[in-house]
Amino acid sequence: MTTLACVLLASIPSPTQGVWFVGPIPLRGYAVCIIAGIILAVWIGNKRWVARGGEPGAVLDISMWAVPFGILGGRIYHVISSPGPYFGENGNLLDAFKIWEGGLGIWGAIALGGVGAWIGCRREGVPLTTFADAVAPGIAVAQAVGRLGNWFNNELYGAALDAPWALTVYRWDAGLGQAIRDSTGEPLVLGTFHPTFLYELLWNLGVAALVIWADRRFNLSRGRAFAFYVAAYCAGRVWIEALRIDPAETVLGLRLNVWTSILVFMGAVAWFVTHRGPREDLTPKRAGGDEDKDDEDDEDDEDDDLAADADAELNDYEPEQADDDSGTAQDHVVDAEPSKRKPLRRSTRSKQADL
Repeated sequence: MTTLACVLLASIPSPTQGVWFVGPIPLRGYAVCIIAGIILAVWIGNKRWVARGGEPGAVLDISMWAVPFGILGGRIYHVISSPGPYFGENGNLLDAFKIWEGGLGIWGAIALGGVGAWIGCRREGVPLTTFADAVAPGIAVAQAVGRLGNWFNNELYGAALDAPWALTVYRWDAGLGQAIRDSTGEPLVLGTFHPTFLYELLWNLGVAALVIWADRRFNLSRGRAFAFYVAAYCAGRVWIEALRIDPAETVLGLRLNVWTSILVFMGAVAWFVTHRGPREDLTPKRAGGDEDKDDEDDEDDEDDDLAADADAELNDYEPEQADDDSGTAQDHVVDAEPSKRKPLRRSTRSKQADL
């Protein structure tokens, strides 16, 4: 058995097909992973949003704006950071629109997705930073699931590796979404490499767990949970990006994504340190209940005041003394026994009148 065959048997396999057809409809592994990640992010974000006192369903409504903007921004960043396949010597500009073939940059997705989230938050009347805190762990989980899409496409691998956790990568036809095969029908093996998609998948899951823990432990607010997620993700992206060998733009010898990770990390840390304060209360029912209770207390206080005034009026009342002795015996009995006279009616208001 050859050395390559031994390595392949001891390595992580990759799919030889990334597209399946259900009738005339193509079912792409990459797209399924992206959609599954979005669903998980919305579900996790909604649970955290409701736990913070927000209205159920608000996260889904805001995501209707954030997700399309995020996909567009992610694609734009990918095309800019890896222009070769689109603007290079043998590139095709139309391929920039083929999102199903893979290629979404997280930085563009976060940036433009944030614009969509801002629009959605304004429509819902909720703070953007509070929404970001709620969805931060879900975004990390969505990134982890999305990396499985890179596995289906045999892409985003690192340098060559001869180890049990090495990833077997096939020569790939992106248009057909499957491995290129030889004359005998066997898929052509490109080699075994660092499974950077797997490194980032595991790192993202760890980031999600870390953010949830820190949020519960320190009651993070005002966008600090989101900033913590961004900083933690960037820390891992720097060393993972350094392992990758796919074509990318470089600046001063470093890949553009490395520089972006460093700058965004610094910005996230600065936000985390400077934006402190109590956690926002998003419970409209509890807030409304308190207001109603205050109104009822005010009405009760007013009624009590009116009753007190009426009692004071009764206590201060002194019957008039007759000018002469012409009064009847019954009149003298009434004057002598003021306790038997009819009391004054209290002036109170009904709650309905107050409304």
